[in-house]
Amino acid sequence: MKAVCLLSGGMDSATLAYYAKNMGYDILPLHITYGQRTESRELGCAQRIADLLGAEPPVVISLDYFKAFGASSLTDFAIEVETYEESPEERPNTYVPFRNANLLAIATSFCEARGGDAIFIGVQAGDYIGYPDCRPEFIEAFQSVINLGTMSEKPIALNAPFVGMNKAEILKVGFDLSVPYEETWSCYQNDDLACGTCSSCHYRLEAFHAVGRSDPISYRRLP
Repeated sequence: MKAVCLLSGGMDSATLAYYAKNMGYDILPLHITYGQRTESRELGCAQRIADLLGAEPPVVISLDYFKAFGASSLTDFAIEVETYEESPEERPNTYVPFRNANLLAIATSFCEARGGDAIFIGVQAGDYIGYPDCRPEFIEAFQSVINLGTMSEKPIALNAPFVGMNKAEILKVGFDLSVPYEETWSCYQNDDLACGTCSSCHYRLEAFHAVGRSDPISYRRLP
């Protein structure tokens, strides 16, 4: 069995890849850059995770048009990345418009071209508010798109195994699978030392605290 894994280099996607490998899939890593602030660090992490899994190097696709579109602090450097305290509940400025649909479309093409059986994406419950393309309804709808829009001789399954889990629950899965979290990156702001103040750093640190473990990466500032 072969599965395309969207491997961003973050803690959720690394756990996802180890999870799919544990299910018996040969991993086809796919890494998407889109002009985000930390793209070089994320790519390095994705390459390292793929190597540790014994998978082929990630196929790397650049979606520079997200940078041209703007409207997100991840791709428009004129917009400051919000701190966790400033982040609104409904539309954080780190939202990249309709990003997951773009990523999944590419993953579907890759999977069909390689004769793959499945696509894995690491969306999780904490992302529902503010990131509508992480909701279970979106994943279910995109499965219908895959069914209607591909000519594969076998069905391609879209798997989002963490869609009903929070980050702490995902970490517990990852520790059982010996995921090397020191090789992952979550910070939205920096690619040297994690800022410790953006929402992504906050939720990562909160998850490690919830499971009683120390985060192995270094932070510029801790709450």
